[in-house]
Amino acid sequence: MRLSSQTNFESELNLSSLDRVELLSALEDRYQIDLSETRFANVNTVGELEHMLQGKLPKRTPYHYPRWVLRWPVTWIRLAVHYVLLRPAVFLLGWPHVEGQQNLRGVQGPVLVVCNHIGDVDPGFVLTALPARLRHKLAIATGGEALEILRTPPATLNFSGKVYDRLKWTLGVSLLNLFPLPREAGFRESFAYAGESVDRGYSVLVFPEGRHTTDGKMLPFRAGIGLLANNLGVPIIPMRIDGLFEVKQAGKKIAPLGQIKVKIGPPVTFVDQDPETIAKELYKIVERL
Repeated sequence: MRLSSQTNFESELNLSSLDRVELLSALEDRYQIDLSETRFANVNTVGELEHMLQGKLPKRTPYHYPRWVLRWPVTWIRLAVHYVLLRPAVFLLGWPHVEGQQNLRGVQGPVLVVCNHIGDVDPGFVLTALPARLRHKLAIATGGEALEILRTPPATLNFSGKVYDRLKWTLGVSLLNLFPLPREAGFRESFAYAGESVDRGYSVLVFPEGRHTTDGKMLPFRAGIGLLANNLGVPIIPMRIDGLFEVKQAGKKIAPLGQIKVKIGPPVTFVDQDPETIAKELYKIVERL
């Protein structure tokens, strides 16, 4: 079929949302550039796509996925740090009341865990609520752009600042098993790493909102969670943290016993459904918890 500059993606090429993401990834690989999801979403015709590619676009940002964090002795060190430091710190900050643990009976993993996003301490509460068989092998997706800045600090930063940022990156990826999930572009490699983690028996934790809530209300889930769900093909565990936002807004460091609640829903599965539909459905499930 001959394509004109006015050929429309949806009506004439019949591209689904999944097809658009695959096209975006292919273009990023071909031209070694970063095409943000937002920018690409505004492209409706081949002519608009050509115009965008001819413009000034940022070069592809390399993200790093350290496989050594999935191997001994790092796995043992991470386990020890969880019980000696992280778990006691979570209980000190706000002993959480966990609901729905019965929904995980018989669930062995790997699974995809999705949760609302309130603050940087969210992973600690999720880890605390999960049973040991899932907690001990969990890879946590975090903002790729921020994580990469820590690993590769800007040249303008002084030496001590660079050392401090690199130390934060090392501790984050090793002790929390963080891996980058870019918010705007270059996420296909992140999905591949998540799949590799699942193949190694690890579950994956994702915060589909992509950023912290600023008003206590959940933000829409990004369609990428639907793509990841289709790619991994594992059960999805919905979770929700309540009460933490109020503590954060009040500027408190320690929450009263039981004020923070972590709710766990029953596992759900989707079989090759539209990514946007999956994202919307997961949003509703987490919102209702």
